[in-house]
Amino acid sequence: MMDNQPKEAMFYERLDGGRVRCNLCPHYCQIADGKVGICRGRENRGGTLYASTYSETIALNNDPIEKKPLYHFYPGSYLLSIGPNACNFSCQFCQNWEISQTRVPTSRLTPQAAVEFAKSSRRCIGLSFTYTEPLMWFEYLLETSKLARDYGLKTTLVTNGFINPEPMAMLLPLIDAINLDIKSMDDEFYRKVCGARLQPVLDFARQVKDAVALEITNLLISGLNDSPEQIRKLVDWVCENLGPGTPLHFSRYFPRYKMARPPTPMRTLVEAYDMARQKLKFVYVGNIIDDNLNCTYCPSCGNLLVDRVGYTVKVVGLSDGKCKRCGEAIPIITSG
Repeated sequence: MMDNQPKEAMFYERLDGGRVRCNLCPHYCQIADGKVGICRGRENRGGTLYASTYSETIALNNDPIEKKPLYHFYPGSYLLSIGPNACNFSCQFCQNWEISQTRVPTSRLTPQAAVEFAKSSRRCIGLSFTYTEPLMWFEYLLETSKLARDYGLKTTLVTNGFINPEPMAMLLPLIDAINLDIKSMDDEFYRKVCGARLQPVLDFARQVKDAVALEITNLLISGLNDSPEQIRKLVDWVCENLGPGTPLHFSRYFPRYKMARPPTPMRTLVEAYDMARQKLKFVYVGNIIDDNLNCTYCPSCGNLLVDRVGYTVKVVGLSDGKCKRCGEAIPIITSG
């Protein structure tokens, strides 16, 4: 099939009356002829499901890897960042709603062109599928990741993790690092605010944790998911299910899209940071101006390991994967 021809979707089944059921994510959309699923990236045309956003990207940027955020995977490097005009969530606070929740113009970018751009970009180690929900770009993601692997490039995801286990198992061997957004530990929050469910996201985290460099982000929203009980529940779950060495990023919310709640107070973010540090070794705070909460320190001796001032990053306290001062093994990938 030529790249400019419609790309048939994977993971679906035909139903009566020309309908199809998409089995890519836990929504299991039943889509009538001529209609699209919740994500708007999969369309029923005459009883065949097509990946309607295949090879169409909403952005093409060479971003610092810390912007994803990925702090323990080649710190200081860059990733060619692309994403589809699609998302299977409908978060009322979406920070990128202009490109994820509405139709916008896109640019054609073949898998070959994507990896060639990445290969030629300054300080770029690979690709990041990001900005919207890249897992809804499944066919394109799969083909581009295979090609990236052939080119010796790294492949990363910034995702909500709302995908079924079978397609993720197919994709997982081609992915090197993931930042997973766990929006709350409350299923009601997921249903009412995001139009989704919590359990599939937690199942995704367990599925990928041993296969990739995994980091977690939690956007704290005043009065919705920022109570000490909610924060403690998230920290405990990450510690018990993913391990105490899993990096956790608390991110500051600002009013966006359909939500007008005030920005997260700094006090709340600092309290969350302090609470998480009691159980987790690596905790960070994003969307703020406080570099101390974004540097990496040795959990054993407190030695500065990675110095971050904005997107200026220096690895200063690591040698062969260990703290230079005390010899503690540190789960940060810097080469190889």
